[in-house]
Amino acid sequence: MTTQGADRADADVRADLPDGHTVRDAVFHLMRHFGMTTIFANPGSTEIQFLTGLPDDLGFRLALHEGSVVGMATGWATATGRPAFVNLHTTAGLANAAGALATARTNRAPLVVVVGQQDRRHLAHDPFLAGRLDGLVGEYPVWTGHPARAQDVPAAIARAHHEALTALGPAIVVVPMDDWLRPAETHRGAAPLDLRRGRAVPGPEAGELAALVDGARHPAIVVGAAADDAESWAAVTELAERTGAPVWQEPFGARAGFPQDHPAFAGHLPPGRSGVRAALEGHDLLLVLGAPVLRQYPWEPGDLVPEGTRVAQVTPYADETHHSIADLALVADVALTCRALTGRIAARPARTSPARPPREALPLPAPGEPLRPGHVFDLLAAGLPADTILVEESPSSRPELHRRVPARAPLGFVSAAAGGLGFGLPAAVGLKLGAPERPVAAVLGDGSSLYGIQGLWSAAHYGVGVLFVVLSNGGYAIMDRLAERSGQGKQPWPAFEEVRISTLASGFGCPALRVTTYGELKDALDEVLPDLARRGTPLVLDVRVAADPAYA
Repeated sequence: MTTQGADRADADVRADLPDGHTVRDAVFHLMRHFGMTTIFANPGSTEIQFLTGLPDDLGFRLALHEGSVVGMATGWATATGRPAFVNLHTTAGLANAAGALATARTNRAPLVVVVGQQDRRHLAHDPFLAGRLDGLVGEYPVWTGHPARAQDVPAAIARAHHEALTALGPAIVVVPMDDWLRPAETHRGAAPLDLRRGRAVPGPEAGELAALVDGARHPAIVVGAAADDAESWAAVTELAERTGAPVWQEPFGARAGFPQDHPAFAGHLPPGRSGVRAALEGHDLLLVLGAPVLRQYPWEPGDLVPEGTRVAQVTPYADETHHSIADLALVADVALTCRALTGRIAARPARTSPARPPREALPLPAPGEPLRPGHVFDLLAAGLPADTILVEESPSSRPELHRRVPARAPLGFVSAAAGGLGFGLPAAVGLKLGAPERPVAAVLGDGSSLYGIQGLWSAAHYGVGVLFVVLSNGGYAIMDRLAERSGQGKQPWPAFEEVRISTLASGFGCPALRVTTYGELKDALDEVLPDLARRGTPLVLDVRVAADPAYA
């Protein structure tokens, strides 16, 4: 996955500033320069001096909880490839956003996060709302800045922009509330106006990789989120066709790295070691492109890959190689490396993928029988436009979704790689804001949706045309299944069948339908899906389903 620099409105952020301009004026000018002209926020008193009287060319997007603020910004940054600007309120705001910031870091979404602080002039007295912010969100920020003077704030925000794009994650700047109206300096701050990043290309290592591939009898490919762009999809497809190798999707990936309707696509690797070994049995080389090697969830004994299987890894992210079991790990651009490999290796005949069973539609439910998630997914697979951005946050049904709804275009699948709930709903709003020409649909569990339900107000208020399909089984189905597997007896948590997501959505001003039958669901989707890209209002389909019996 490649990242692009932001569009710049001005060639020089020092130009056209009025005499006597403030730190706030300088930051606004800088934001225009970097193309960060939309502010995602839930304001507090320490942000009044920054936010009131915004210039007309700066947009503002309110969410009703900081988790939704960061989720929306993460979706926007994912769609655009540019840093999103986030404003949070001191301790409470930053703490409320902690889980969403962890997701942004793991999903590699660039964010510039400005956190408010009490007035610098009496911070030494520990006044009300003084934030003890250091370490509050752990190691999830890629960088944190505390400008020593008010005049250093613009340069700190410029550096945060560069840090967010370089490390692909949230960069934080803490700004005391009185700093905004202080006089700014006219000379340059300690951050470049234009930072260029070259793409890491393979050198002699490409020959070593080619020798590994040519020397393998039966190679397999695993793709991940860092291959989710049009250039990488094309390059990996060409490589797969030349090698005849099956292509697997990494476990727990935030995005798809290969067209999942391609004949070479073998499916999604299981989350445990035994399943991975079974899937990869007989392959003597595993070529992992744009993914870690390999993220797992339940601990299981034994090796991660079959005995005798060599592993080569190509990723643009050095940190993914540091905990890798690869025999050869290369930090380089995925697309460029695949192109270089394809030009060096011998062509092989394609093999029939042994791993992906044919997808058969579920039999329709009999009268009185509940819908299953598979019924919902079959209808979505049949009706969603090929370029749909599909957001997933339904843990118990994710394997069934993968089996039935393939990603057919880059950015066709988006999920939370960190595993925390509350990302999917606001992220879908941000994705649509960042890619308004694309259809956007979100498949959410009812339990998952409650962690980010405030995002429905933002979707409705700003006219964001996302289709939210909520699978309502009245409980934490994934937890129920895990409890059953534990063999330790009955779980202590109750179901919450009283909750009506459609009622909550209506209370936030978001149109919603409660769906209980297959006919109602088909009618609703037949009406919505053909024109999904052009919708100007969101819609929640609160679909009553029976929980899937197993997570596998």
